[in-house]
Amino acid sequence: MRLQRIGAVVLALALVTLVSGPAAAGPATGTLRDELDAVVADGSPSAVLEFRDGPRVERLAGGVAELGRQRPAPVDGRFRIGSVTKTFTSTVALQLVGEGRISLDDSLERWLPGTVPNGQNITLRQLLNHTSGLYNYTDDVLVTPEQVVRDRYKRWTPQQLVDLATSRDPLFPPGTAWSYSNTNYVLIGLVIERVTGRSLQTEVDRRIVRPLGLRDTEVPARHSVRISGPHAHGYLQVNGEPVDITALNVSSSYAVGDIISTTRDLNTFYQALLGGRLLTPAQLTAMKITAFDSGYGLGLSKVALPCGAEIWGHTGGIPGYLTFSFHQPGTSRYFSLSATSYAVVPDVALFNALTAAFCPAGTPAGTPAPLPDIA
Repeated sequence: MRLQRIGAVVLALALVTLVSGPAAAGPATGTLRDELDAVVADGSPSAVLEFRDGPRVERLAGGVAELGRQRPAPVDGRFRIGSVTKTFTSTVALQLVGEGRISLDDSLERWLPGTVPNGQNITLRQLLNHTSGLYNYTDDVLVTPEQVVRDRYKRWTPQQLVDLATSRDPLFPPGTAWSYSNTNYVLIGLVIERVTGRSLQTEVDRRIVRPLGLRDTEVPARHSVRISGPHAHGYLQVNGEPVDITALNVSSSYAVGDIISTTRDLNTFYQALLGGRLLTPAQLTAMKITAFDSGYGLGLSKVALPCGAEIWGHTGGIPGYLTFSFHQPGTSRYFSLSATSYAVVPDVALFNALTAAFCPAGTPAGTPAPLPDIA
């Protein structure tokens, strides 16, 4: 199984759109406790979640923090959030738009001259909503679990990641189609650094982490490989056996998926973002304008649930960890979940957990859209 399988699964779940009307047939969703236990039963050593509905806050944990030991997974545990990082990166970029320092219609060439062929015809908006047509560099780097384990401490520079992508032909002319490409957000990160004169790590910290008091959220330094504080271990399956991959240099996920956080901090972040505390109304509106039929805006995904509820957020997959973080507009409901799946991705159980959080009790569970298998 290729490593991109995890990313493909969480992306497909993020972009799934169910036909409106009667709910799809399936088992009735249970309580959040039931659904979290199902995620663990379906192959995750651990899973943690936080659900907020106004003053009500429910925090749950299931499974063990480490295979072969009985210590339970910490309910306040930290984890790698994968591509949920993209919402943080996009928020910083849109703040710069609101400050008049960049425009979504600026060409990439204006800010990073000579970095990407045809950069004069690629806009920052097209990077943020994945319509640039640029090849996805993660299709060529750390593709298999064996490669991840072998190169787990290797340091990558953002320019090396861009060079990997630009060594391949573009998928289509800019703005003519949609294709999820991590290359886009590497470039947005570099634009942020060029405009501000500071590291992306510094900008995320000063603009989001510190103002919101996200005490358990950090953008790791490029030399850092550890998850500090309480956390469950993440694993990859190699030759049929689990290999602990908790210690990992995530420089290959710069601006794309390198942040560490908790369910509590993610809910606080999305509550502030979607509540208008981080962006102006104009920029928040722009964030929700989706491209083509993708359901993807500017670092934000839209999901339609079996009961007709529409939720916004993002999913993330990185070796050892899967993350979901979503909110239902017009309500005070926020839901974040992290699971340490490594052999079998519990896609139906994860989707059912979303349904249980945002749909009325007894709503039949839906079936996720067909999940692309890149194996």
